Amino acid sequence: MTTTLAERPATTSDAPATIDSLLLWFEIHQLHERYCAALDNDRLEEWATLFTEDCLYEIVPKENADLGLPIGLIHCNNQRMLRDRVVSLRHASIYEDHSCRHMTGGLVLAPQADGSVHAESNYVVVQTRTNGESFVYQAGRYLDRIVRTPQGWRYAERRVIYDTSRVITLLATPI
Repeated sequence: MTTTLAERPATTSDAPATIDSLLLWFEIHQLHERYCAALDNDRLEEWATLFTEDCLYEIVPKENADLGLPIGLIHCNNQRMLRDRVVSLRHASIYEDHSCRHMTGGLVLAPQADGSVHAESNYVVVQTRTNGESFVYQAGRYLDRIVRTPQGWRYAERRVIYDTSRVITLLATPI
């Protein structure tokens, strides 16, 4: 997805919303809400199950994404890597205790002929440290390819493109 969904030219298929398109938007929105709730409530094991087994999850700075550079902070190309990251966070990584709150909006969908859905949305993550200090940790957008599975909608690809020019603290937990 090189252009944003919002930048795509209007077509005749941009007709008024139908019940099916509203239902699809609601179902994808629920997936996004489960994603944020899992991260915000430290249910990282649950977070990993929201992806397909052969998923792609990466966190990339906007500058690199704009230049087509593949280098990012995190690159996981299957669910096993996501689960391994969770185990590492639980048992091996050392980082300052904190909590995060994800706010998302601007969800735009583009259903594909193969049944998958391309989605784009914006996010802001507010981080609070143990001393009670809160600050905007990161802002950016999610670029997703979502597929229907027997377990419901799951992320086949999630690219987290962060606008923030630098990561203030160690990026320990997923965005």
